[in-house]
Amino acid sequence: MKIYLSGEIHTDWRDQIINGTKDLDISFFSPVTDHAASDDCGVRILGSEDNDFWHDKKGAQINAIRTKNGIKNADIVVVRFGEKYKQWNAAFDAGYAAALGKALIILHAKDVSHALKEVDAAALAVAETPEQVINILKYVQNGELPL
Repeated sequence: MKIYLSGEIHTDWRDQIINGTKDLDISFFSPVTDHAASDDCGVRILGSEDNDFWHDKKGAQINAIRTKNGIKNADIVVVRFGEKYKQWNAAFDAGYAAALGKALIILHAKDVSHALKEVDAAALAVAETPEQVINILKYVQNGELPL
């Protein structure tokens, strides 16, 4: 399976899922999780900008090449909404994945369920912990339930 891990970049949730599924036949892909590199890729590659709008636009467009390709080629898309920041990009990725008909797993804390109700409605599963995502992936690939 090919799985795209989208969303929050400030915690180790991706590592937890990757490490927890090492025994499965899964390839993982994700956006660039180095915040500075992601923000500055456009101007570092295509040249500087005096205006922050164009700086951000260049970076967003280059990042979109990676994101669109990763979501389009994924069998499953996992989108994590973190505690600290509003992840508008994560909501966009979830909507894009849903529009493509991708199997979508949403990961977030219970206390933001109301704010994310529309995103959750598009998902095939809504998890609260990386461990739950690991168990979903084990079940999907092997029919294996947690002990």
